[in-house]
Amino acid sequence: MFEMMREAPKDPILGLSDLFHIDKNYNKINLGIGIYQDNFGKTPVLSCVKEAEKLLLEQENTKNYLNIEGLSNFGLYTQKLLFGDSNQLIAQSRMCTAQTPGGTGALRITADFLASHLKKRKIWISNPSWPNYKNIFASAGFEVVEYNYINPIKNNFDFEAMTRSLDTACIDDIVLLQGCCHNPTGIDPSAEQWKCLANISLDKGWFPVFDFAYQGFAQGLEKDMISLRIFATTHTEFIICTSYSKNFSLYNERVGSLTIVASHDKIAKTAFSHIKSTIRANYSSPPSHGAAIVTTILQNKDLRNKWKEELNIMKERIQDMRKLLVKHITIKTKELNLNFITEQNGMFSLLPLTPKQILRLRNEFGIYLIPTGRINIAGINLNNISLLCDALNTVL
Repeated sequence: MFEMMREAPKDPILGLSDLFHIDKNYNKINLGIGIYQDNFGKTPVLSCVKEAEKLLLEQENTKNYLNIEGLSNFGLYTQKLLFGDSNQLIAQSRMCTAQTPGGTGALRITADFLASHLKKRKIWISNPSWPNYKNIFASAGFEVVEYNYINPIKNNFDFEAMTRSLDTACIDDIVLLQGCCHNPTGIDPSAEQWKCLANISLDKGWFPVFDFAYQGFAQGLEKDMISLRIFATTHTEFIICTSYSKNFSLYNERVGSLTIVASHDKIAKTAFSHIKSTIRANYSSPPSHGAAIVTTILQNKDLRNKWKEELNIMKERIQDMRKLLVKHITIKTKELNLNFITEQNGMFSLLPLTPKQILRLRNEFGIYLIPTGRINIAGINLNNISLLCDALNTVL
Protein backbone atom coordinates (compact mmCIF):
# COMPACT_ATOMS: atom_id res chain seq x y z
CA MET A 1 0.00 0.00 0.00
CA PHE A 2 2.70 2.49 0.97
CA GLU A 3 4.58 1.97 -2.31
CA MET A 4 1.61 3.36 -4.23
CA MET A 5 1.52 6.62 -2.27
CA ARG A 6 2.72 9.96 -3.53
CA GLU A 7 4.29 12.48 -1.18
CA ALA A 8 1.76 14.75 0.54
CA PRO A 9 2.06 18.48 -0.15
CA LYS A 10 4.18 20.37 2.37
CA ASP A 11 2.46 22.62 4.88
CA PRO A 12 3.00 26.23 3.70
CA ILE A 13 4.16 27.35 7.16
CA LEU A 14 5.83 24.34 8.77
CA GLY A 15 7.40 23.34 5.46
CA LEU A 16 8.99 26.78 5.27
CA SER A 17 10.52 26.26 8.71
CA ASP A 18 12.13 23.05 7.47
CA LEU A 19 13.79 25.00 4.65
CA PHE A 20 14.88 27.70 7.11
CA HIS A 21 16.62 25.20 9.39
CA ILE A 22 18.79 23.79 6.60
CA ASP A 23 19.67 27.22 5.17
CA LYS A 24 23.40 27.94 5.67
CA ASN A 25 22.98 31.75 5.53
CA TYR A 26 24.36 33.15 8.80
CA ASN A 27 22.04 36.17 8.63
CA LYS A 28 18.88 34.23 7.81
CA ILE A 29 15.59 35.51 9.27
CA ASN A 30 12.47 33.41 9.85
CA LEU A 31 9.40 35.63 9.56
CA GLY A 32 7.09 32.81 8.52
CA ILE A 33 6.11 30.71 11.52
CA GLY A 34 3.88 32.43 14.08
CA ILE A 35 5.95 32.39 17.25
CA TYR A 36 6.90 35.25 19.53
CA GLN A 37 10.60 36.14 19.67
CA ASP A 38 12.34 38.63 21.94
CA ASN A 39 14.95 41.24 21.01
CA PHE A 40 17.58 38.50 20.79
CA GLY A 41 15.57 36.31 18.43
CA LYS A 42 14.71 33.79 21.16
CA THR A 43 11.33 32.43 22.21
CA PRO A 44 11.56 32.87 25.99
CA VAL A 45 10.14 30.79 28.80
CA LEU A 46 8.25 33.32 30.90
CA SER A 47 9.52 33.73 34.46
CA CYS A 48 6.00 33.16 35.80
CA VAL A 49 5.98 29.83 33.95
CA LYS A 50 9.29 28.84 35.55
CA GLU A 51 7.92 29.65 38.99
CA ALA A 52 4.72 27.72 38.33
CA GLU A 53 6.74 24.71 37.21
CA LYS A 54 8.74 24.76 40.45
CA LEU A 55 5.50 24.69 42.43
CA LEU A 56 4.17 21.84 40.30
CA LEU A 57 7.36 19.83 40.75
CA GLU A 58 7.07 20.14 44.51
CA GLN A 59 3.35 19.37 44.67
CA GLU A 60 2.83 16.78 41.94
CA ASN A 61 2.13 13.31 43.34
CA THR A 62 0.65 11.37 40.41
CA LYS A 63 0.86 10.87 36.66
CA ASN A 64 -2.65 9.46 36.40
CA TYR A 65 -4.89 10.20 33.43
CA LEU A 66 -6.83 13.45 33.49
CA ASN A 67 -10.59 13.46 33.00
CA ILE A 68 -11.78 13.69 29.40
CA GLU A 69 -12.39 17.43 29.81
CA GLY A 70 -9.01 18.01 31.48
CA LEU A 71 -7.97 19.57 34.79
CA SER A 72 -10.89 20.43 37.06
CA ASN A 73 -10.13 24.16 37.54
CA PHE A 74 -8.74 24.79 34.08
CA GLY A 75 -12.18 25.30 32.52
CA LEU A 76 -13.36 27.82 35.11
CA TYR A 77 -10.22 29.95 34.84
CA THR A 78 -10.45 29.83 31.05
CA GLN A 79 -14.02 31.11 31.21
CA LYS A 80 -13.04 33.92 33.57
CA LEU A 81 -10.19 34.90 31.27
CA LEU A 82 -12.56 35.02 28.28
CA PHE A 83 -15.45 36.88 29.89
CA GLY A 84 -14.35 38.29 33.25
CA ASP A 85 -14.95 36.99 36.76
CA SER A 86 -18.50 38.31 37.20
CA ASN A 87 -20.01 37.46 33.82
CA GLN A 88 -23.56 36.10 33.90
CA LEU A 89 -22.67 33.20 31.59
CA ILE A 90 -20.48 31.83 34.36
CA ALA A 91 -22.98 32.59 37.13
CA GLN A 92 -25.72 30.80 35.18
CA SER A 93 -23.47 27.83 34.26
CA ARG A 94 -24.27 28.36 30.59
CA MET A 95 -20.72 27.40 29.56
CA CYS A 96 -18.71 24.19 29.60
CA THR A 97 -15.00 24.05 28.78
CA ALA A 98 -12.75 21.21 27.70
CA GLN A 99 -8.97 21.35 27.83
CA THR A 100 -7.53 20.47 24.40
CA PRO A 101 -4.10 19.85 22.82
CA GLY A 102 -3.62 23.42 21.61
CA GLY A 103 -5.98 25.66 19.70
CA THR A 104 -5.70 23.34 16.71
CA GLY A 105 -7.01 20.47 18.83
CA ALA A 106 -9.95 22.62 19.92
CA LEU A 107 -10.78 23.46 16.30
CA ARG A 108 -10.61 19.82 15.22
CA ILE A 109 -12.86 18.64 18.07
CA THR A 110 -15.27 21.47 17.16
CA ALA A 111 -15.25 20.35 13.53
CA ASP A 112 -15.92 16.70 14.39
CA PHE A 113 -18.61 17.62 16.93
CA LEU A 114 -20.49 19.91 14.54
CA ALA A 115 -20.12 17.51 11.62
CA SER A 116 -21.79 14.75 13.61
CA HIS A 117 -24.82 16.91 14.45
CA LEU A 118 -25.41 18.91 11.27
CA LYS A 119 -27.07 17.66 8.10
CA LYS A 120 -25.51 20.48 6.07
CA ARG A 121 -21.79 20.91 6.60
CA LYS A 122 -20.66 24.31 5.36
CA ILE A 123 -18.21 26.69 7.02
CA TRP A 124 -17.18 30.21 6.08
CA ILE A 125 -13.64 31.44 6.72
CA SER A 126 -12.05 34.78 5.90
CA ASN A 127 -10.03 35.42 2.76
CA PRO A 128 -7.14 35.66 3.53
CA SER A 129 -6.96 33.31 6.51
CA TRP A 130 -4.82 30.85 8.44
CA PRO A 131 -4.20 28.02 5.93
CA ASN A 132 -4.84 25.21 8.41
CA TYR A 133 -8.52 26.12 8.82
CA LYS A 134 -9.25 24.54 5.45
CA ASN A 135 -7.37 21.37 6.35
CA ILE A 136 -9.14 20.96 9.69
CA PHE A 137 -12.71 21.48 8.53
CA ALA A 138 -12.40 19.83 5.13
CA SER A 139 -11.00 16.72 6.84
CA ALA A 140 -14.13 16.65 9.01
CA GLY A 141 -16.34 16.70 5.92
CA PHE A 142 -17.15 20.39 5.68
CA GLU A 143 -17.48 22.42 2.50
CA VAL A 144 -15.15 25.38 3.11
CA VAL A 145 -16.13 28.70 1.51
CA GLU A 146 -14.63 32.15 1.98
CA TYR A 147 -15.88 35.61 2.86
CA ASN A 148 -13.99 38.72 1.80
CA TYR A 149 -12.04 40.51 4.52
CA ILE A 150 -9.57 43.13 3.28
CA ASN A 151 -9.11 45.63 0.48
CA PRO A 152 -5.83 44.39 -1.05
CA ILE A 153 -5.13 47.75 -2.68
CA LYS A 154 -5.49 49.89 0.44
CA ASN A 155 -4.45 47.13 2.88
CA ASN A 156 -7.35 47.90 5.19
CA PHE A 157 -10.47 46.18 6.50
CA ASP A 158 -13.28 45.96 3.93
CA PHE A 159 -16.29 45.55 6.19
CA GLU A 160 -18.77 46.12 3.39
CA ALA A 161 -17.23 43.34 1.31
CA MET A 162 -17.28 41.04 4.34
CA THR A 163 -20.96 41.63 5.04
CA ARG A 164 -21.85 41.28 1.35
CA SER A 165 -20.14 37.89 1.32
CA LEU A 166 -21.93 36.75 4.46
CA ASP A 167 -25.30 37.84 3.07
CA THR A 168 -25.29 34.55 1.19
CA ALA A 169 -24.58 32.49 4.33
CA CYS A 170 -27.66 30.44 5.20
CA ILE A 171 -29.25 29.19 8.38
CA ASP A 172 -27.07 26.59 10.16
CA ASP A 173 -23.97 27.56 8.17
CA ILE A 174 -20.89 27.85 10.40
CA VAL A 175 -19.02 31.17 10.31
CA LEU A 176 -15.51 31.17 11.73
CA LEU A 177 -14.44 34.47 13.26
CA GLN A 178 -11.11 35.44 14.80
CA GLY A 179 -11.77 37.23 18.08
CA CYS A 180 -8.74 39.54 17.86
CA CYS A 181 -5.35 39.90 16.11
CA HIS A 182 -6.60 38.47 12.82
CA ASN A 183 -4.18 35.99 11.25
CA PRO A 184 -2.72 36.87 8.73
CA THR A 185 -3.75 40.53 8.36
CA GLY A 186 -3.57 41.96 11.89
CA ILE A 187 -6.83 43.80 11.12
CA ASP A 188 -9.79 43.54 13.52
CA PRO A 189 -13.36 44.85 13.32
CA SER A 190 -14.29 47.75 15.58
CA ALA A 191 -16.78 47.34 18.44
CA GLU A 192 -19.56 48.77 16.26
CA GLN A 193 -18.67 46.38 13.45
CA TRP A 194 -18.74 43.43 15.87
CA LYS A 195 -22.23 44.50 16.93
CA CYS A 196 -23.29 44.63 13.31
CA LEU A 197 -21.89 41.13 12.68
CA ALA A 198 -23.71 39.81 15.74
CA ASN A 199 -26.99 41.21 14.41
CA ILE A 200 -26.40 39.75 10.94
CA SER A 201 -25.65 36.39 12.53
CA LEU A 202 -28.96 36.47 14.40
CA ASP A 203 -30.86 37.56 11.32
CA LYS A 204 -29.33 34.94 9.02
CA GLY A 205 -29.24 32.13 11.57
CA TRP A 206 -25.64 31.10 11.07
CA PHE A 207 -23.63 29.59 13.91
CA PRO A 208 -20.52 31.50 15.12
CA VAL A 209 -17.27 29.75 16.02
CA PHE A 210 -14.53 31.98 17.46
CA ASP A 211 -10.85 31.22 17.15
CA PHE A 212 -9.30 33.16 20.03
CA ALA A 213 -5.57 32.53 19.86
CA TYR A 214 -4.03 35.90 20.72
CA GLN A 215 -5.86 37.37 23.72
CA GLY A 216 -3.69 40.10 25.23
CA PHE A 217 -1.71 40.83 22.06
CA ALA A 218 -4.04 43.54 20.67
CA GLN A 219 -5.27 46.11 23.20
CA GLY A 220 -4.86 44.02 26.35
CA LEU A 221 -6.63 41.13 28.09
CA GLU A 222 -9.80 43.06 28.96
CA LYS A 223 -10.25 45.00 25.73
CA ASP A 224 -9.53 41.96 23.59
CA MET A 225 -12.70 40.32 25.01
CA ILE A 226 -14.97 42.79 23.18
CA SER A 227 -15.94 40.49 20.30
CA LEU A 228 -16.93 37.64 22.64
CA ARG A 229 -18.83 39.90 25.02
CA ILE A 230 -20.83 41.46 22.20
CA PHE A 231 -21.87 38.09 20.82
CA ALA A 232 -22.65 36.85 24.34
CA THR A 233 -25.24 39.61 24.77
CA THR A 234 -27.14 38.57 21.63
CA HIS A 235 -26.45 34.87 21.08
CA THR A 236 -27.56 31.90 23.12
CA GLU A 237 -25.19 29.49 21.37
CA PHE A 238 -21.63 29.69 20.05
CA ILE A 239 -18.23 28.02 20.45
CA ILE A 240 -14.84 29.49 21.39
CA CYS A 241 -11.53 27.78 20.58
CA THR A 242 -8.67 29.15 22.66
CA SER A 243 -4.89 28.79 22.45
CA TYR A 244 -2.43 29.48 25.26
CA SER A 245 0.60 29.03 23.02
CA LYS A 246 1.14 32.73 22.40
CA ASN A 247 0.05 34.60 25.52
CA PHE A 248 1.78 32.15 27.88
CA SER A 249 4.59 31.31 25.42
CA LEU A 250 3.78 27.61 25.86
CA TYR A 251 4.10 26.53 22.23
CA ASN A 252 5.40 23.00 22.73
CA GLU A 253 3.12 22.25 25.69
CA ARG A 254 0.03 22.28 23.41
CA VAL A 255 -2.45 24.00 25.72
CA GLY A 256 -5.85 25.02 24.37
CA SER A 257 -9.52 24.92 25.22
CA LEU A 258 -12.94 24.46 23.67
CA THR A 259 -15.75 26.41 25.35
CA ILE A 260 -19.35 25.80 24.37
CA VAL A 261 -22.03 28.40 25.23
CA ALA A 262 -25.71 27.43 25.40
CA SER A 263 -29.01 29.02 26.42
CA HIS A 264 -29.38 27.00 29.64
CA ASP A 265 -27.11 25.04 31.97
CA LYS A 266 -28.83 21.72 31.21
CA ILE A 267 -28.53 22.28 27.46
CA ALA A 268 -24.86 23.18 27.87
CA LYS A 269 -24.20 19.96 29.80
CA THR A 270 -26.05 17.85 27.24
CA ALA A 271 -24.13 19.37 24.33
CA PHE A 272 -20.90 19.04 26.30
CA SER A 273 -21.51 15.32 26.76
CA HIS A 274 -21.21 15.01 22.98
CA ILE A 275 -18.04 17.10 23.01
CA LYS A 276 -16.58 14.63 25.52
CA SER A 277 -17.64 11.69 23.35
CA THR A 278 -15.85 13.30 20.42
CA ILE A 279 -12.71 13.77 22.52
CA ARG A 280 -12.86 10.18 23.72
CA ALA A 281 -12.86 8.94 20.13
CA ASN A 282 -10.00 11.26 19.25
CA TYR A 283 -7.33 11.36 21.99
CA SER A 284 -9.21 10.19 25.13
CA SER A 285 -7.78 12.77 27.54
CA PRO A 286 -5.43 15.75 27.24
CA PRO A 287 -1.84 16.12 28.49
CA SER A 288 -1.45 17.62 31.93
CA HIS A 289 1.68 19.73 32.29
CA GLY A 290 0.91 22.79 30.16
CA ALA A 291 -2.61 23.18 31.48
CA ALA A 292 -1.34 22.76 35.04
CA ILE A 293 1.05 25.66 34.42
CA VAL A 294 -1.75 27.88 33.15
CA THR A 295 -4.07 26.96 36.02
CA THR A 296 -1.34 27.49 38.62
CA ILE A 297 -0.60 30.97 37.27
CA LEU A 298 -4.22 32.07 36.95
CA GLN A 299 -5.18 30.98 40.46
CA ASN A 300 -2.12 32.54 42.12
CA LYS A 301 -2.44 36.34 42.48
CA ASP A 302 1.30 37.05 42.41
CA LEU A 303 1.98 34.77 39.45
CA ARG A 304 -1.05 36.12 37.59
CA ASN A 305 0.17 39.71 38.02
CA LYS A 306 3.65 38.72 36.88
CA TRP A 307 2.14 37.00 33.83
CA LYS A 308 0.17 40.12 32.95
CA GLU A 309 3.35 42.19 33.13
CA GLU A 310 5.26 39.78 30.91
CA LEU A 311 2.37 39.56 28.44
CA ASN A 312 2.25 43.34 28.25
CA ILE A 313 5.99 43.45 27.52
CA MET A 314 5.48 41.05 24.60
CA LYS A 315 2.57 43.12 23.28
CA GLU A 316 4.48 46.39 23.53
CA ARG A 317 7.58 44.95 21.86
CA ILE A 318 5.51 43.90 18.86
CA GLN A 319 3.93 47.35 18.67
CA ASP A 320 7.39 48.94 18.84
CA MET A 321 8.63 46.70 16.01
CA ARG A 322 5.67 47.76 13.87
CA LYS A 323 6.60 51.41 14.30
CA LEU A 324 10.30 50.74 13.77
CA LEU A 325 9.71 48.74 10.59
CA VAL A 326 7.67 51.58 9.09
CA LYS A 327 10.31 54.11 10.12
CA HIS A 328 13.20 52.11 8.60
CA ILE A 329 11.45 51.21 5.37
CA THR A 330 10.40 54.85 4.87
CA ILE A 331 14.07 55.85 5.04
CA LYS A 332 15.20 53.05 2.71
CA THR A 333 12.64 53.35 -0.08
CA LYS A 334 9.62 55.24 -1.34
CA GLU A 335 8.48 52.24 -3.33
CA LEU A 336 6.84 50.52 -0.36
CA ASN A 337 4.35 52.29 1.90
CA LEU A 338 3.86 50.30 5.10
CA ASN A 339 2.13 52.95 7.21
CA PHE A 340 -0.90 50.68 7.57
CA ILE A 341 1.17 48.28 9.71
CA THR A 342 1.13 50.62 12.74
CA GLU A 343 -2.69 50.51 12.82
CA GLN A 344 -2.87 46.71 13.05
CA ASN A 345 -2.88 44.30 15.99
CA GLY A 346 -0.96 41.22 17.03
CA MET A 347 1.91 39.34 15.50
CA PHE A 348 1.05 39.42 11.80
CA SER A 349 0.68 41.66 8.81
CA LEU A 350 0.55 41.17 5.05
CA LEU A 351 3.26 42.77 2.95
CA PRO A 352 2.23 43.79 -0.60
CA LEU A 353 4.88 41.64 -2.29
CA THR A 354 4.69 39.41 -5.35
CA PRO A 355 5.56 35.70 -5.17
CA LYS A 356 8.69 36.46 -7.19
CA GLN A 357 9.82 39.07 -4.68
CA ILE A 358 9.15 36.71 -1.77
CA LEU A 359 11.21 34.01 -3.49
CA ARG A 360 14.08 36.46 -4.01
CA LEU A 361 14.01 37.38 -0.32
CA ARG A 362 14.45 33.71 0.51
CA ASN A 363 17.02 32.74 -2.12
CA GLU A 364 19.20 35.87 -2.03
CA PHE A 365 18.90 37.02 1.59
CA GLY A 366 17.70 34.05 3.64
CA ILE A 367 14.53 35.91 4.65
CA TYR A 368 11.61 33.52 4.94
CA LEU A 369 7.99 34.62 4.43
CA ILE A 370 5.09 32.39 3.47
CA PRO A 371 3.96 32.84 -0.17
CA THR A 372 0.99 35.07 0.77
CA GLY A 373 3.36 37.75 2.09
CA ARG A 374 2.41 37.25 5.73
CA ILE A 375 5.13 38.56 8.00
CA ASN A 376 5.60 37.74 11.68
CA ILE A 377 6.34 41.15 13.20
CA ALA A 378 7.55 39.43 16.38
CA GLY A 379 10.43 37.94 14.38
CA ILE A 380 11.89 41.41 13.78
CA ASN A 381 14.48 42.79 16.20
CA LEU A 382 17.13 45.51 16.40
CA ASN A 383 19.77 43.16 14.98
CA ASN A 384 17.93 42.17 11.81
CA ILE A 385 15.70 45.10 10.91
CA SER A 386 18.31 46.86 8.76
CA LEU A 387 19.03 43.63 6.86
CA LEU A 388 15.31 43.13 6.31
CA CYS A 389 14.72 46.66 5.03
CA ASP A 390 17.80 46.54 2.76
CA ALA A 391 16.53 43.28 1.28
CA LEU A 392 13.02 44.66 0.77
CA ASN A 393 14.48 47.70 -0.97
CA THR A 394 16.52 45.45 -3.25
CA VAL A 395 13.67 43.18 -4.39
CA LEU A 396 11.17 46.01 -5.06
